[in-house]
Amino acid sequence: MVENRRRFLRALDAVDWTLVTARQVHSADVRVVVDLDDARSQPVTCDALSADIPRTLLAVQTADCVPVLVADERTGAFAAIHAGWRGTLARIVARTVERMQYTYDSRPEDLRVALGPAIGKCCLEMGPEVIENFSREFSYAEEHISRRRENGKAHIDLNRMNARQLIDCGVDPDRIHHTDLCTFCQDDLFFSYRRENGAERPVGRLMGVIGRTT
Repeated sequence: MVENRRRFLRALDAVDWTLVTARQVHSADVRVVVDLDDARSQPVTCDALSADIPRTLLAVQTADCVPVLVADERTGAFAAIHAGWRGTLARIVARTVERMQYTYDSRPEDLRVALGPAIGKCCLEMGPEVIENFSREFSYAEEHISRRRENGKAHIDLNRMNARQLIDCGVDPDRIHHTDLCTFCQDDLFFSYRRENGAERPVGRLMGVIGRTT
């Protein structure tokens, strides 16, 4: 893993940058990285990171969940978010935007957001309890639920659910960028926890990062 990260940073021409990761547990907790000493400390348990420190990369690791990268073009603050179905249900994206507003005086209209490769609505089937929780929690959930079955299972579009949270926070839809690449479908490009039966054997992770040069 150490060598892979070294190669990753070399490919980005960022070998002397500080890489910050988290112990991701599908929570809605956001860590604010306050300075370089904090950035170089051991990873903490959370599923979103925010900072405004130059030459620091915040990382999110995924293998079906939605990686969300947020940049504040006015203040220079940025965030990396791991949004699986649990985090989406707990509004981790909205919580991160709120934390950026509180910590950096960020304004939603200044944010630009990228949602990276994740399992698409084509392949993400959830059980009836999860579907019911989304329907109960979000008034717009039905717009992003499809292929309902008699047993209560259905498909859900986590990318659009997270985008809607951002829009409800005040982020301009035109500043939200989607890859629309499905990690489950495209086995030649991406790791997929579901496709590779991650509950039974180790599965690799994709890493998305965001930072600022100065």
